[in-house]
Amino acid sequence: MHQEHISAEKLLMLEGRKNTKFEKLHAISGPRGSKDSRVPVFVMLPLDTVTIAGNLNKPRAMNASLMALKSAGVEGVMVDAWWGLVEKDGPLKYNWEGYAELVKMVQKHGLKLQVVMSFHQCGGNVGDSCSIPLPPWVLEEMSKNPDLVYTDRSGRRNPEYISLGCDSLPLLRGRTPIQVYTDYMRSFRNRFRDYLGEVIVEIQVGMGPCGELRYPAYPESNGTWRFPGIGEFQCYDKYMRASLQASAEAVGKKDWGQGGPHDSGQYNQYPEDTGFFRRDGTWNTEYGRFFLEWYSGKLLEHGDNILAAAAGVFQGTGAKLSGKVAGIHWHYRTRSHAPELTAGYYNTRHRDGYLPIARMFSKHGVIFNFTCMEMRDREQPDNANCSPEGLVQQVKMATATARIELAGENALERYDAGGYAQVLATSRAESGNGLTAFTYLRMNKKLFDGENWRQLVEFVRSMSEGGRNRRLSELDSSGTNLYVGFIKDKSASKPKEAVAA
Repeated sequence: MHQEHISAEKLLMLEGRKNTKFEKLHAISGPRGSKDSRVPVFVMLPLDTVTIAGNLNKPRAMNASLMALKSAGVEGVMVDAWWGLVEKDGPLKYNWEGYAELVKMVQKHGLKLQVVMSFHQCGGNVGDSCSIPLPPWVLEEMSKNPDLVYTDRSGRRNPEYISLGCDSLPLLRGRTPIQVYTDYMRSFRNRFRDYLGEVIVEIQVGMGPCGELRYPAYPESNGTWRFPGIGEFQCYDKYMRASLQASAEAVGKKDWGQGGPHDSGQYNQYPEDTGFFRRDGTWNTEYGRFFLEWYSGKLLEHGDNILAAAAGVFQGTGAKLSGKVAGIHWHYRTRSHAPELTAGYYNTRHRDGYLPIARMFSKHGVIFNFTCMEMRDREQPDNANCSPEGLVQQVKMATATARIELAGENALERYDAGGYAQVLATSRAESGNGLTAFTYLRMNKKLFDGENWRQLVEFVRSMSEGGRNRRLSELDSSGTNLYVGFIKDKSASKPKEAVAA
């Protein structure tokens, strides 16, 4: 493979697309049929793309990286707009400057941008390489009122995301969490109005930990949970408990409102270790069904409220909305699907938990973004009863039934042909929904290494050709075999890598 050390300035000249006209991303209504072949590929930017101080991190490296991605045929990039950075100086005080710099840079390279409204903390989950807590003024309210956050049966509090139990209560300096999220999205819309629909083509609305619509049932921080544990229900803050109590009284079963199931085990147990999740466990009794309907129903209501607000804010801007659902594939082969249940997805052998979510998304015209697209059943450990392929297939069918778009991501860092081949296979629409877009996790130094870069370029080509897995020519002269080496930063004495770390 041809390799060349090249300056950022020369890259800009080679790229030569500074003044190209930017076309709008084609809007697709409903699920993708088998005739639609092209699947645009986006690449997630580093979690610390914008610094704690609110500036664009390593702008020269970012510039060269974006140029390389453009040369590979990538459609665009995705970035987290962290609540903990943007509104950190106080309620309604927003700083979008670092993001504004990024938007202009993305536009200059003729790329598109997906922006995540990240209302969760960064740190403590798979792949979290930096720490960005919630805004300091929010943490101050949490210290005064610990019930603002999700709580498990042992009383462990989780500061990753505000409990949905207080969505409609004015506990954040006189505003409800939903109002705070809405004001944040409105501020973003007003600041980037001129770019929405043209450069910023998608807004992914964060609805929980990791930006996913779920409860933090499997927190990795402090070693609380490890794969493939079943996780724990997160319904023990006083607001969730009050809701459960009211629901139990409404069905004339006051005793059912005392708390979550007493026999649901602990984070790292297996379904068969518990009375609730085992094969013929309490999950499949009248009480179990009542509790799971309440627990999953609260999550659906939470998503519905946030997406209704987002749809109101971004209506008419030309930007699409998406929401992310977690790919909880372990113990999928069991009857109870315990880890999905603790996360809030009421999906069992007898009940489809993804169709209600897909229908709720459909109501607001929201793309269903799903992960673990690269995983194969045979790569998973036998003891975990995994079936990522079965899970993805179920989601493809649910989104097709609800007539909404399905977009995908990989769950873990992968650079190999096998992972890419699985995404290619999954992206097709022969059975259920095909993908309308794919976002690759994640841009880092490793991605630009020779063989990894070749694999990415080939994958992007294959996705743009509808999954025909064509080998790249060794003598490719279109600039895609670009080797991103080092550029000299004038303000520093040592060379800096031309790739955002």
